[in-house]
Amino acid sequence: MEGPFLVTGAAGFIGFHLCRRLLDNGRAVTGVDNLNDYYDVRLKEDRLAILAKHEGFIFHRLDIADRRAMDDLFARERPAWVIHLAAQAGVRYSLVNPYAYLESNLAGFLNILEGCHRQKVRHLVFASSSSVYGANTRMPFSCRDNVDHPVSLYAATKKANELMAHTYAALYGIPSTGLRFFTVYGPWGRPDMALFLFTKAILEGRPIDIYNYGNMRRDFTYIDDIVEGVLRVTARPPAGDPSWSGDEPDPARSFAPYRLFNIGNSSPVGLMDFIAALERSLGREAKKNFLPLQAGDVPATYADVSDLWEEVGFRPATPVEEGIRRFVAWYLDYYKIGGHNT
Repeated sequence: MEGPFLVTGAAGFIGFHLCRRLLDNGRAVTGVDNLNDYYDVRLKEDRLAILAKHEGFIFHRLDIADRRAMDDLFARERPAWVIHLAAQAGVRYSLVNPYAYLESNLAGFLNILEGCHRQKVRHLVFASSSSVYGANTRMPFSCRDNVDHPVSLYAATKKANELMAHTYAALYGIPSTGLRFFTVYGPWGRPDMALFLFTKAILEGRPIDIYNYGNMRRDFTYIDDIVEGVLRVTARPPAGDPSWSGDEPDPARSFAPYRLFNIGNSSPVGLMDFIAALERSLGREAKKNFLPLQAGDVPATYADVSDLWEEVGFRPATPVEEGIRRFVAWYLDYYKIGGHNT
């Protein structure tokens, strides 16, 4: 993959890990992030401080919804590869601040598409989400399934991103791939996610909130597996599929240079088993507060990754027990808990 990379959301959880991997591989990376305060900005700044140690890293603090700034950025940096991870994240936050999703996830993504069109990038890879499966109940979730029944605004914006990317692939021939991530976790993770919230509460002796009375299953996917999948897919820009038929349209493929893939562990774990693994890693038992299912949430996720395996020869495989152990080790070190002060 010759040429510079543009990674949006570079100070975010997945963006940070992806940029670090690219930089370690000797790639030139331009990172973009607005460093908003959706969660602790210090964590984002600390991630950026690590990336800034690499000579090949250039960072621009700007909002992808800023049309003029994004126009200037694409014209100046002329990226060959764009990996778009910036977005207003979170299902529950969309219930209280819906306009943030309109601005970042829709207007911001349009600016990305326009920049890719003007610069004729080699491949646009963008983050979608397992949340697009919404009310679907057939397991495992397949990219070939219809996903027209979202149950959160966040999910609806991610489905809209997939449609917008397909439109630009069809109109302008921009090779575009959407990646539906399944419950990503690991070191440097997001403080609004369950593993981070649970760990903090358990260490502070506070009860953890367990929704749907613990009857939840998630396809927890370790961050290193996500990054490996993203890089393998990025190296394989899609071409139009001549066998695609509008009579029986396959949502995962197209006559245009467009593809969709799930990236998940393909091994759902019960929420109570997940909590038990965390308790073992921390050496402490959690106080538990059982609650009903929250609005916008779904009881289970399960990724069919057969297309990912067939296309790039990779499927995530990090066991949850190991992934949680690595997260806890990072958390204790980062927050200098229990004698960890490096």
